[in-house]
Formats: sequence, C-alpha cells, structure tokens
Amino acid sequence: MTELTLTLIKIGFLALLWMFVLSSVSVIKSDMFGERADQARGAKPAKPAKSAKPAKRRRGAPTQLIISEGSNAGITVPLEGEPILLGRGTDATIRLDDDYVSTRHARFVPHGEDWYVEDLGSTNGTYIGSERITTPMIVSTGVQVRVGKTIAELKK
Repeated sequence: MTELTLTLIKIGFLALLWMFVLSSVSVIKSDMFGERADQARGAKPAKPAKSAKPAKRRRGAPTQLIISEGSNAGITVPLEGEPILLGRGTDATIRLDDDYVSTRHARFVPHGEDWYVEDLGSTNGTYIGSERITTPMIVSTGVQVRVGKTIAELKK
C-alpha cells in the first residue's frame, strides 16, 4: 500500500472514532439530563382540549395506574383520559428510578374506554406478562406491564 492510502485509512479511522465518542457523550447526556423539551427549541406548547364534562366510565373500567413492584412501588396516578408517560426523563408523568428504564420508555394511552400501552423504542423493552411488545397493545385491569424492573398495573 502507498503512504497516501495508509494516511487516508488513518484519517477515516480517526473520524469514525470521534463519531463514536460524540454519540456516546450524547447518549450519556440525554440519560443524565433528559431529552430537550420542545419549548426549549422555541415551539409553542399545544393547548389541551377542554371538555364540557368528563365522560362517564363504564362499570369495571380502570381508574388508576399503580406501580406495584420496583423501587417506585406505591405510586398511583389517576386515569383522567390523558396519556401517561413512564421513564427516567424529566418530562415523564411517572419518573422511575430504575437503571433498566429508558428516558422515554413506555406510554399508556386511552382510546375510547380502553387503555393501550406502547413501547417508545426503549433499549430493554416493555413486557405484558412475559411477552415483549412491539406495537401498541390493549391492557386490561390487573394485567402486569413490566418496564425494566418496575411493574405497573391498571386498577379499579
């Protein structure tokens, strides 16, 4: 090989090394400080829709999300028709102190009278029972949803 070829290979390797270092720093920064909020970029926050009166719930419908196992066991959030975000980030509705949970890990979303859970591209996945979910899945009352070492359940 010529000296020019070796120099170009060295420069290419050095560029790849720096890309790896910078992406690692970016991941560590987002894990420590959370994702940037849209307001920080100058976007205007969306206004929540106002409803005249709350919708009636069917009998037996879940009314709260409970963290039943994990370091945050006992946290309860009422289900008021708004999505509930689980993760380690500052914008999470339920902020989890779990090393196996991503910044924005999973979200519980209402759809009519049902609640769905969806994984938000987490590293360690979201599980219903022992099954890893890849698409939004309906969650019934009492079904355990595992996020890292934390277990969440919908309760009446």
